[in-house]
Amino acid sequence: MDTITDHEQAEITRANESGLRPVVFVHGLWLLSSSWDRWRSFFEERGYATIAPGWPDDPESIEDAKRNPDVFAHKMITQVTDHYLDAISQLEIIPAVIGHSFGGLIAQKIAGEAASAVTVAIDSAPFRGVLPLPRSSLKSASAVLSNPANSRRAVSLSFEQFSFGWANALSEDEAHELYNTFHVAASGVPIFQAATANLNPFTEARVDTKNPNRGPLLVVSGDEDNTAPLAIQNAIFKLQSKNPAPTEFASISNRGHSLTIDHGWQEVAEAALDFIKRNVG
Repeated sequence: MDTITDHEQAEITRANESGLRPVVFVHGLWLLSSSWDRWRSFFEERGYATIAPGWPDDPESIEDAKRNPDVFAHKMITQVTDHYLDAISQLEIIPAVIGHSFGGLIAQKIAGEAASAVTVAIDSAPFRGVLPLPRSSLKSASAVLSNPANSRRAVSLSFEQFSFGWANALSEDEAHELYNTFHVAASGVPIFQAATANLNPFTEARVDTKNPNRGPLLVVSGDEDNTAPLAIQNAIFKLQSKNPAPTEFASISNRGHSLTIDHGWQEVAEAALDFIKRNVG
């Protein structure tokens, strides 16, 4: 069933009419696609078209999301990936894809389908074959995993949970600003899917890292990330490095899971842009 919204269709049409290389942005849990707005301006000013689809049923605004948080429930990894693949299938030029957190996992799934020209995965959620379980990651995930019923719910983070999982490298003032500006509820089930990926041979938290048509991939890690720590990103890089296409790793110093939305977002955007330009122009 087609899930592309009118707004998303308009972005796809605009990208096609531009004749420019599209960049597709994939957000993760606890954010909306509007979290990429500064990135989109940054890339468009440098000669790219951009689209930033939401996850299925995402509200249009933070205000709408806070009025109706239950709309986020039940969104699973394959459903979300298929939504992005549907949007990408309508692009006339194969895009670059940039994803953060669970969006980083989905971006790698898209690459595994040979649907991206070049891919950047930022502080990606883990998938089957990624074995490290850092203590900070388990503590961050406990906001969801501590209650099995959360697999059927939309879950919001308290400010304390957000501070630990996302904003641990920031001042308290900036943490409050980001929490109030960007944080929304999120589907609990992808966390359970990722947590059980190495126990479930049929898991949706799976990436085809071996497809020779995967294209170049950059793995980016904030070295202070508590949610998807450096050990997880290193393990992802090692798996992806077995692919014949170029695979690179970038560590961003003194940055946590908020690195795409906090004061230093442009440093990360510049690393992504450099990789994309070097590989597809």
